[in-house]
Amino acid sequence: MSESPEARLEALGLALPSVPAPLAAYVPAVRTGQYVYTAGQLPMADGKLLLTGKVGTQVSAAEAAAAARTAALNALAAVASVTGSLSAVVRVVKVTGFVASEPGFTSQPQVVNGASELLLEVFGEAGRHARSAVGVSVLPFDSPVEVELIVEVGG
Repeated sequence: MSESPEARLEALGLALPSVPAPLAAYVPAVRTGQYVYTAGQLPMADGKLLLTGKVGTQVSAAEAAAAARTAALNALAAVASVTGSLSAVVRVVKVTGFVASEPGFTSQPQVVNGASELLLEVFGEAGRHARSAVGVSVLPFDSPVEVELIVEVGG
């Protein structure tokens, strides 16, 4: 892929949002050496959580996957906030997705695919990553999903 990640986002009809303000005592992303670690990002747009509830009853797996995609977009905005551009990303190393799940819900990997697929669309093979998809009982503000990234950056 020769296009910039920003151009690929634009082709998808997306743009990097403003970095969501931290909801507690942390920063959205930290760069150390050639790596950027993001804080967990929720599916927020314009300062508001897009949906709430447990996946499997109140939120469908498809709705949660779309929310994971939004959370990943917020994580990319956090990356760009410390690198200046997504073009600095050499590869996505690791994605951790947390899914607030009702007991018995076991499709966390399909939910977190919402984030993973966006990263592949934006970075191509450099977006292929290791991943954890973790079911949890509750997330901040009753969010159905939370996504964090580790990316390798150049220079």
